[in-house]
Amino acid sequence: MEAKKGKIIIISAPSGTGKSSIISKIIDIPDLALGFSVSATSRAPRGEERDGCEYYFLTPEEFSRRVEAGEFVEWEEVYKGTCYGTLLSEVERVTGEGRNLIMDIDVKGALNVKKRFGDEAISIFIMPPGIEELERRLRGRQTDSEEAIARRLGKAEYEMTFAPKFDVRVVNDDLPRAASEVEDIIRNFVNKQ
Repeated sequence: MEAKKGKIIIISAPSGTGKSSIISKIIDIPDLALGFSVSATSRAPRGEERDGCEYYFLTPEEFSRRVEAGEFVEWEEVYKGTCYGTLLSEVERVTGEGRNLIMDIDVKGALNVKKRFGDEAISIFIMPPGIEELERRLRGRQTDSEEAIARRLGKAEYEMTFAPKFDVRVVNDDLPRAASEVEDIIRNFVNKQ
């Protein structure tokens, strides 16, 4: 008998909203059977990031070649000269193992994946409690310049205009509560026939 193919959970949020923290709280819950999608990017690694773990780090030329070859289910030039995307091979790897694929991707990519996979995917948008709190979180990271923080805040305001197009919206004003809410949403989705 063929193994049951996994479903796709798409999580998107402005930078600093806490989607990575939420994912880390739910990724190992056994009955959710989650597998993480490793995105590809044309940017250089930051800090302790390793190729194949946090991202597949591709040169801009390799990224472009793979886009032209149709190897991505979604991709976007998120910042000038910096692309992110999800390789079809990653989707097939995780769902083919019968696990539910959790994707941490930008808003446009999220909507493209939802459109491509329809009812086999659910899109969840994580909202910050407000722009002021988001700015505080970004500054607290101490990883970005003032220019980068201003750019991220402007992008966050733009990204939040896409929230109504997602299947579900969760406000992350309390991390344990938001993670629990996302867990319940995923459990209901993957158990639905």
